[in-house]
Order: sequence, then C-alpha cells, then structure tokens
Amino acid sequence: MRRILAAASLAPLLLGGWAAYPSPDEVLAKAPANAWVALDPASTLYMDLPNGRVVILLAPGFAPKTVANIRQLVAARYFDNSSIVRSQDNYVVQWSQEDKAEKAANAKFKGYAEFERPASSNLVRLPDHDTYAPVTGFDGDFAVGSDGKSEWLLHCYGSVGAGRDNAPDSGSGVELYAVTGQAPRQLDRNITLVGRVVQGMELLSSLPRGGSAQGAYMGFYQNPSQYTKIKSVRLASELPPGQRLRLEYLKPGTASFAAYVEARRNRRNDWFVRPAGAIDACNVPLPVRSAR
Repeated sequence: MRRILAAASLAPLLLGGWAAYPSPDEVLAKAPANAWVALDPASTLYMDLPNGRVVILLAPGFAPKTVANIRQLVAARYFDNSSIVRSQDNYVVQWSQEDKAEKAANAKFKGYAEFERPASSNLVRLPDHDTYAPVTGFDGDFAVGSDGKSEWLLHCYGSVGAGRDNAPDSGSGVELYAVTGQAPRQLDRNITLVGRVVQGMELLSSLPRGGSAQGAYMGFYQNPSQYTKIKSVRLASELPPGQRLRLEYLKPGTASFAAYVEARRNRRNDWFVRPAGAIDACNVPLPVRSAR
C-alpha cells in the first residue's frame, strides 16, 4: 500500500513533544537514529575536484544497467583526469573524458533507455498536485513521479543523469550531467537518471558559465583552458572504511520524514506571512547528514 504524506499523519508528533509548528531544522534535530539510513558504499561516488569533493548517491534500483556501466567505468579509472566541459546557466553541468583515445576505448559500453520502472509499493506520496506527473513522492531517498503503473526519477536540482544523443538508448554513462538550475521536469522519462548529488553541489553550481557571450553552444566551454579537471572518481566501497564519509539520509516512510515534509509544506515561523500549504517534490531538499 502506498503511503500518503498528509498533515493528519503528524498529529502524534505535534502532540508528543514537537513544537506546535516545528521548522524543518527542528524536525531533523529531533529525528531518532532509526529514522536515518547509511548511504550504501557500493552506490556512493566520490568525485574529487581541485577545490573539493562532490558526493553522488547512485540509484541502481531505477537504472541498474546504466549504473553497472558507471561502476565499471569508475573501476577502470575512466573518469580520472576527465573534465567538466559544460556549464549552462540555469540548467546543467556536464562532464566526460575528453581524451579521445580513452573515450573511444570505452565506446563499447552499451547505452540503455532506463527512463522508468514498474510502480513501487515503497512510494511515499505527496498530497499535492504536480504539473508533470499524476503522483509525486519519494522512494529510497529519491524524488519520483508515478502514473500508478510506472515510476520514474524526477529532474530535480542535483539530479545526475547519463547524457545521450537522439537515440533513446544512446546514454551509456560515459558522459554524465548534474542539474544546477530550476528543475527541468520536461526531461523526465526522456533521459536516464542515475542518482543525485548529496554533498558538494556548491562546487558544481558555482562554476563559470559557458554561453553566447563566449560563443559557446548550450554552455559548452569553447576553450579547454576553461575546463574544470576531475582529479578522480571512486566508489566509497573501494576505500578502506576509515577513509569513507559516514553519511546517512532521512528515510522516507518514517514519522520524522512525514513531519519534515509537512514543515516544508507549511512554513509557519515569524518570517512567513502566508504558508503555502503545498509543495513540489523538487522543493523538498532530501536530508543527508554526517552519522552521529
């Protein structure tokens, strides 16, 4: 049975010690340890840039074949010394291996159109209307849409996808992108999403833009000197446990998650004049914290 997030589900929380109208931060501060789940090291990527680390949680449950490709590419060190080659304003950054020999050597990877999967009973629904999907909600720390038969990842800020050409099955994982602007939901079910950034988004969203002022097309940099070099990409599982980041996410379906979403749907602190009473799935920043 699918669960629906609604204000009524919060009554035990609101009567059991929470402030009458808790803020999202207050909800997270009071969430018990069993409401948090550790990130799977086998599905966590560390992308190290010159100025810091970007952490990506992969979604093998939604794109198993493409994620398998990415794991193989990481194991082969394909992304080491690759580059961020595109930064399109209010849209995406994109990275790939620009060494033609290295890229050609990995051209054998087959692409897949993993745009949706059968609907899941784990979907925690939002009660609010959505423009692009009959139903939206959360499943396994990812924002999803559903039509009752199928389920798909949403193109929210921080979502990571596999770039493709015109052929639907041409995205193999050799080129990846992250959404850095307002959610381009028109891309939902048109390209394979493989995960989301859970830490370090500021390192991607703050990159200099390519654009018409530089004679660039769709934000691609025209001069390799503008590229941001990627030092390395590793799965957390490749590192000794002591070198892994101890990160965990708030689990959808818990009372704390329901309270968190409701707190974001109805911001009631002194600053807000009119609580919205609704929210878009992409406007719920899914919480990740360092394990305590």
